Amino acid sequence: MSREKKQDLKTGYTTGTCAAAAAKAAIWALVEKKPVDEVSVSLPIGKTAVLRVSQTAILPECAVSDIIKDGGDDPDVTHGAVIRAEVSWMGAGDIDQDAIKIFGGTGVGKVTRPGLPVAVGEAAINPTPRKMIEHEIRETLKAKNIRRAVKVIISVPDGEKIALQTMNARLGILGGISILGTRGIVIPFSTAAYRSTLAVSIKASAENHLDHLVLTTGGRSEKYGMAMYPNLDPMAFHEAGEFIGFALKKCVSYGIKKATIAGMMGKFSKVAAGELMLHSSKSSVDFDFLASLAKEAGADADTVEQIQSANTASQAGDIMKEKGMMRFFDLVTTRCWEVCSKKTAGQVNLEVILYTINGELLSRKEFI
Repeated sequence: MSREKKQDLKTGYTTGTCAAAAAKAAIWALVEKKPVDEVSVSLPIGKTAVLRVSQTAILPECAVSDIIKDGGDDPDVTHGAVIRAEVSWMGAGDIDQDAIKIFGGTGVGKVTRPGLPVAVGEAAINPTPRKMIEHEIRETLKAKNIRRAVKVIISVPDGEKIALQTMNARLGILGGISILGTRGIVIPFSTAAYRSTLAVSIKASAENHLDHLVLTTGGRSEKYGMAMYPNLDPMAFHEAGEFIGFALKKCVSYGIKKATIAGMMGKFSKVAAGELMLHSSKSSVDFDFLASLAKEAGADADTVEQIQSANTASQAGDIMKEKGMMRFFDLVTTRCWEVCSKKTAGQVNLEVILYTINGELLSRKEFI
């Protein structure tokens, strides 16, 4: 994707921003007894966003407002979801009159395992969104010179269904999606967001005492890895994608003792050549390197030339497989193992598994 096209992409808003906007619209309606068409919210990055309110219902005991999540041009599964806030007054009793209690309703997951930013048993509404919700309610009450305890319930009507497309269940977040966001905005195709999710999931694995993780370069290789290790906790599997190096770094940071790296020729050909950031814009297949491995595996000059002129790493692998030169794949996994072991400084016991696109095992460099 060109630089010009990237600049044309539209940013969106996180579920946390939408929840804060919905809460602000609802508290306003509760106080004023009338709905508002749009609200402005303060973002963690120091900017202000204006979001349109989809609908508001004003009932005797509460006000309920909906925001439709706009993810911009980012391909997020929560784009178009209804983020709903129900706001009501809390009775005096023993509750501080300035208290703001935030709960998760329908479609917001509940945390059932440790290692996440939210405690076990709590609704999966992360710390930054909670602060944003509190800020918008306090500012609204302050402007109206009101001091009363407030109860907020954040819900996502289709959240349980949407969550099936996320990693929440694997992380122990059950019953819905998470309300997330540290910046307040969604940057299209953000690698930072992916790395952040990967770091959280590896940390959660460590805090759940999982000492063997499976890092994969994609969905297919993850499926094949799960078939090879059916007894591992689902939380042990992490689709690292293009960020194998980053994932290994996090394994070291969180004290993971063993890691299986599973993938296919496309990305493994780059790892074997020393690349650990595998995005096509950052690295490319080195066909001269693959040709040198083919030669080392015993290929004749004609075959070496075919590898050098191949269109893809997968095609190079197909050529070698058709010729029955399986040592080539052993060389690929060995080189991958060496590169990854160097990245972890030997602190993680590694295994490398190379599959075909159809799940056939090509080579396996096992744990030492």
